[in-house]
Amino acid sequence: MRVVSWNVNGLRAAIRKGIDRFVDELDPDVLMLQEIRSLPEQLPAEWLDGLEREATWHPAERKGYSGVATLSKGGHRVEGTGLAGADDPEGRVLVTQSHGWRFVNVYLPSGSSKPERQEVKEAWMDQFAVWSSSFVADETPTIIAGDLNIAHTERDIWNAKGNAKSSGFLPHERAWFTEWLGQGWTDSQRHLLGEVQGPYSWWSNRGRARELDRGWRIDYLVVNTAGSNRIEGSGILRQGGLEVSDHAPVWLDLV
Repeated sequence: MRVVSWNVNGLRAAIRKGIDRFVDELDPDVLMLQEIRSLPEQLPAEWLDGLEREATWHPAERKGYSGVATLSKGGHRVEGTGLAGADDPEGRVLVTQSHGWRFVNVYLPSGSSKPERQEVKEAWMDQFAVWSSSFVADETPTIIAGDLNIAHTERDIWNAKGNAKSSGFLPHERAWFTEWLGQGWTDSQRHLLGEVQGPYSWWSNRGRARELDRGWRIDYLVVNTAGSNRIEGSGILRQGGLEVSDHAPVWLDLV
């Protein structure tokens, strides 16, 4: 089974830029999209008709902002949205089950725009860590997938020293990530690749970062204890990020 997570930076724009070519190339059984920034009725009817996957949309209340969607071959069952049933007006969490797995589609808030949003991000992180802990020892294999807006270690960012005071690489954010993984989660990609530099999944549009592959790894596929022995392969399709979004699709193969 193949699982793909992709922050598409606006699904309508991604469709115009040719997202279908990369979805066809990856051919995921489960596709989790973040930052869709659209409602289903705003998408081309022919695109929706050709999905060949059951889709559940969880858009933000604010138009043109945030939102997630999960698409599955063979259908899926929706467990819920938000953290522990809490309101989720920004459309950040969608939980489904299919193929014997639980899929937690997450778009963690960014704190880079202003201090108030950093406060929102950190409050959300605290709530998320408590809520997600219930899945760690669950017998159902579970994947938390999405844009977590934190580069965990210096190997997950091109310029660690220069970004030491940047939201997404702050020391306490990285410490939070370490503690969260310590609950029993496996960072599937790092588990397979070991302590190499990168690969990156997001690039700034400034300073030739995309061209020179000076990026951040902030998109993850994290697996609980029940699923950790079923990880077979993982990767990042950089070209998809260069052509469609500022993020690349991240994929995981499971047995």
